[in-house]
Amino acid sequence: MRIVIAPNAFKGSLSAQDAAEAIAEGVRVAAADAELVLVPIADGGDGTVDALVAATQGERRTLRVRGPLDDSVDAEYGLIDAGSSAVIEMAKAAGLALVPPAKRDPRVTTTYGVGELLQRGYDEGARHFIVGIGGSATNDGGAGMAQALGYHLLDAQGHELPPGGLALTRLTRIHVGGVHANWKKAEVDVACDVTNPLTGPSGASAVYGPQKGATPEMVIELDAALKRFAQIIRRDLGVDVEQLPGAGAAGGLGAGLVAFTGARLRPGAEMVMEALRLDDRLAGTQLVITGEGRLDSQTARFGKGPAAVARHARQAGIPVVAIGGSIANEAELRLLFDGLEATVLEPCSLDEAIAQARPLLVAASTRVMRLLLAGRRLATAHFDG
Repeated sequence: MRIVIAPNAFKGSLSAQDAAEAIAEGVRVAAADAELVLVPIADGGDGTVDALVAATQGERRTLRVRGPLDDSVDAEYGLIDAGSSAVIEMAKAAGLALVPPAKRDPRVTTTYGVGELLQRGYDEGARHFIVGIGGSATNDGGAGMAQALGYHLLDAQGHELPPGGLALTRLTRIHVGGVHANWKKAEVDVACDVTNPLTGPSGASAVYGPQKGATPEMVIELDAALKRFAQIIRRDLGVDVEQLPGAGAAGGLGAGLVAFTGARLRPGAEMVMEALRLDDRLAGTQLVITGEGRLDSQTARFGKGPAAVARHARQAGIPVVAIGGSIANEAELRLLFDGLEATVLEPCSLDEAIAQARPLLVAASTRVMRLLLAGRRLATAHFDG
């Protein structure tokens, strides 16, 4: 029996690779001779680099870049497909977790380090880029990223703008003469699962600015700055990003990636499934096991990784079982998955569940396989009778 094991990370406890190995251990208890194919997954957010590098035997690298507060941080990225594709998580270079709460101010934080990661990938030979943009600390529309790529964002005196979204109120001209790479030769896919435009009441500043430290007054200033940015981009680059669905993601980085690299904004989980070549891995498979820390209505409605795995498995006519640390909204989930199993069967605290995540997942996987094998034997006996 060939089984594809394709879990997401169990956040706070197990990486996607660790979860895949735990499930495999549990399956082998009940089915020692099964052929197991481990495909750790992600949905374009945290853990995308780890999942894609692990599943494709890629290479993880680290680059010292300019962080969100204009300081230095070590940012990991991945190279896969023999170095032809680079995998980048913007949060590694410009994430909210890199900024202490007392210093959070989206007027000054920058995406410069994201541009440095893109440039390094290009210089190393990558021409396909997979970029996850969740968890940002920024609201600069990707201006810092553009400057790292060699674009010059100039004020009325011809001076380069300083870091941060607020500085965009002074933007007068975008000069493209210093760009270091030909982005028309590259393919940039951005994991973007929101539809917010760049500006306005549902734009980057209004919706996401407050969680990054913006006061109501700052939101107004930042929204005006991004509006100015969009106007200059439209005039100087010929790209209209202001109302593009997803342009407001990551403080407008979605807009910046489209404007300055020609990126495509795509559903994150599907983009990762494509990079993993999941459909090829499913060939000849009799069962798929997926899962994540919590399975609920968001799993089904918001395109999370296990839901994407389930859709691909069902298209291939393969039964799929999902294992979760906790499960809610079972009726909705059963429209996606043929079977559901929780790792926690008895009352315990969240801390206890996290501490015991691996053995609990191993045990849940063993239960799943024993039930499936029992059902298989029962079906065979019924047929023989």
